[in-house]
Amino acid sequence: MPKMKTKSSAKKRFKLTGTGKIKRKHAFKSHILTKKSKKRKLKLTHSGLVHKADKMNVLKMLKLK
Repeated sequence: MPKMKTKSSAKKRFKLTGTGKIKRKHAFKSHILTKKSKKRKLKLTHSGLVHKADKMNVLKMLKLK
């Protein structure tokens, strides 16, 4: 049997923390930044966590479940 492959898009976008949570980046920070406020851009810089409702879907994409 061949090995199960992970989704390439998922492995580029998500990282696992030491406690098993999934880290993600915020969207809307790549272009058209002139109309966004400094406060909004600063908040988008920091990484967030995947919501528990989406956690199983992300784990399946990473082939961890």
